[in-house]
Amino acid sequence: MSLRRLFVDRFGIEPTTDGEEPNDPMLARVLVRRTHRRYTDQPVSDWLLDWLLYAALSTSSKSDFQQATIVRIKDADKRARIAQHFPTMPWIGKSPVFLVFCADPRRLEQISSMRHHPQRNNDLEGFLNSCVDAALMMQTLILCAEAVGLGCCPISVVRNQMPAVAEVLKLPDGVFPVSGLCLGYPSDTGFVSMRLPPSLTLHTDAYDASRLAAEIDAYDRRRNARHAVPREQQRNPEKFGHADFYGWSEDKARQAAEPEGGPFATYLKKTWLSM
Repeated sequence: MSLRRLFVDRFGIEPTTDGEEPNDPMLARVLVRRTHRRYTDQPVSDWLLDWLLYAALSTSSKSDFQQATIVRIKDADKRARIAQHFPTMPWIGKSPVFLVFCADPRRLEQISSMRHHPQRNNDLEGFLNSCVDAALMMQTLILCAEAVGLGCCPISVVRNQMPAVAEVLKLPDGVFPVSGLCLGYPSDTGFVSMRLPPSLTLHTDAYDASRLAAEIDAYDRRRNARHAVPREQQRNPEKFGHADFYGWSEDKARQAAEPEGGPFATYLKKTWLSM
């Protein structure tokens, strides 16, 4: 399938790019990628997972500080102890592989002390650098996993149960999860999630949100035409009521109105930011 066709599947509009399409399977693979939450019983071999992890560890890193760590959870009891906190996401406990990608600014502090240049890394810079390192590492593994036929599902909600997750994984102060990741052979094809148009997310020379309202309305209607949210699946109708037209922006505004992450912020303040 052409990249132009894949672009339409991804964004719901025609691309404005002129000229020839590059003949590169990697571009096609990324454009067509999809999240998978259901998996077959086929195990992921240890040797394959090892190579995927090695590829993830090869990703870009801020200043070569390498401030990220991956924890693979093989112990069934530990998986169950984490999964029990998220009953609406059974794939956390059932996927063939479950990984946790952690920001690890603590390691740089330890290395600095080893070299007699002690420094504190528990500031905003250390937080951002280590989180970006972990996110890049996870995305690299996702792309490599999909290239060999696996499906993936990031699990950011692990941060909502920080004390419990940290206890199960024996995380020291200064090491904290950025996201979990379910991994396995998909049991269904899934679907391509429509993304915001590049006119909103790709700017040249200067940021320009002058057409935000119009572009969001058009996006909502394109996405609704492809994957309408049933009335019974509208978020929190007891608080917000039922919308006659329930687009992506209404759904995300309702979700953001009940912010997550409180336990994560509390955990960081207690174990790292106040150190």
